[in-house]
Amino acid sequence: MEPVAVAATAVLTGVAGVAVGFVVRSLWANQALKSAQDKAGRIVAEARAQQKDLILEAKDEKLRLQREAEEEARAKRAEIQGLERRLLARDEQLDQRADLLEEKARKINDRERDVERQRDELGRLNQERVEALERVSGLSAEDAKGILLEAIRDEAEHDAVKLARAIERRAREEAQDRAREIIVTAMQRVAADHTAEHTVTVVHLPSDEMKGRIIGREGRNIRALEQATGVDLIIDDTPETVVLSGFDPVRREVARVALTKLIADGRIHPGRIEEVVTKARAEVDLIIRQAGEQAAYDAGVPGLPPEMVRLIGRLKYRTSYGQNVLVHSVETSRLAALIAAELGADIQAAKMGGLLHDVGKALDHEVEGPHASIGANVAQKHNLPFKVVNSIAAHHQEVEYACIEAPIVQVADAISASRPGARGETMETYIKRLEDLQGIAESFTGVERSFAVQAGREVRILVRPEEIDDLAATRLARDIVKKIEDSLTYPGQIKVTVIRETRATEYAK
Repeated sequence: MEPVAVAATAVLTGVAGVAVGFVVRSLWANQALKSAQDKAGRIVAEARAQQKDLILEAKDEKLRLQREAEEEARAKRAEIQGLERRLLARDEQLDQRADLLEEKARKINDRERDVERQRDELGRLNQERVEALERVSGLSAEDAKGILLEAIRDEAEHDAVKLARAIERRAREEAQDRAREIIVTAMQRVAADHTAEHTVTVVHLPSDEMKGRIIGREGRNIRALEQATGVDLIIDDTPETVVLSGFDPVRREVARVALTKLIADGRIHPGRIEEVVTKARAEVDLIIRQAGEQAAYDAGVPGLPPEMVRLIGRLKYRTSYGQNVLVHSVETSRLAALIAAELGADIQAAKMGGLLHDVGKALDHEVEGPHASIGANVAQKHNLPFKVVNSIAAHHQEVEYACIEAPIVQVADAISASRPGARGETMETYIKRLEDLQGIAESFTGVERSFAVQAGREVRILVRPEEIDDLAATRLARDIVKKIEDSLTYPGQIKVTVIRETRATEYAK
């Protein structure tokens, strides 16, 4: 029985262990479940607390936004009310002004009626006076008026001629030295290289309304543009046209580019003008540099200093009797190279001398002296070869030739300038201008003969002394000058000299 008892004991022990394990596991599960429930309760409580906080914050934000909206609405209402008050006050002022204007208009109408009545009364009295004068003098009003006008005209012409002669005499006495200096400077720097039609640039406008915008209030825009560019703007009755006048062609080009940009942009005021002129000046400088580089490339003269290239490019805007100086310089360079090759001279020096022979014209408005001397000094300053410097200095025979390349450049210059079509002053037009000058002079009464001298720069007129007295000679000279200015186009200026000579001849027998 003992083995059975042992086995039973073991079974009971195992059953008891299982029961104890089950009980322990149940207790552990209950405890874990309780812990989870507690944790879930805490999470729910925390979530409910956070929900309450968020709801409170949302309510506070809603109240804040409502207050801001109400404050903004109150400010807008206050602003609108202020505007309404100002509008009402302005309406009242306008009504008062309208009343004043109506009152002034009524007074003006009354005055006009009074003036009209007075005018009628004066007309009636004047008619009575004229009729009385006609009865006394035995002349009609038209006859008396003609006699009076003729007497006044003769007296006025006589006084005007005397006054003009006095003014001219005083001007000659006071300004003789100054005039001599101006004339000499003009002869050196301007007269030989400019024609009248090439000292101005014409800019076309989209409409005549643009003229007023260019002038600006009290002329401030046109003054600002002239001051910024150094060019005179001429705005006259010519439709849709503005003329830029100045002897410096680069300044005229800067002014043309700037004015074109201002017209296209539409905003024209002094501040904008300075900005646009600065940009135009930079643009023209770029064009000048590119033109100089292209000319040096076309002429086959590499390695020139940048300053010389820039001076060559400035010749793009310079003309001489209608011939573009830059094109003329490149052509002279090519001709000089051909002649030098035929004579066995230095081809490269001839090329460079031909290209640079007129470079002084780029500076002759800034530096005093002949353009050949100016160009030679600039070339010497940049250490160019002596043959080139001498070619530039001697191409107008102002200095002696020191190398064979100098006369080659001079010959090439003469060929380029004198070939048919190169310059505007042909033989036909030259002779026609002289004939026109003499024809204009001889079209006036009292002129016996006329002579165009000094290559058309002076007209000498011989008059019949029995028909033209001294005062009439002065008046005749002015009339001829005016007709020449109105009828002809010519470079420089033309001097008109009227000569009145009385000869008394007797014979002793």
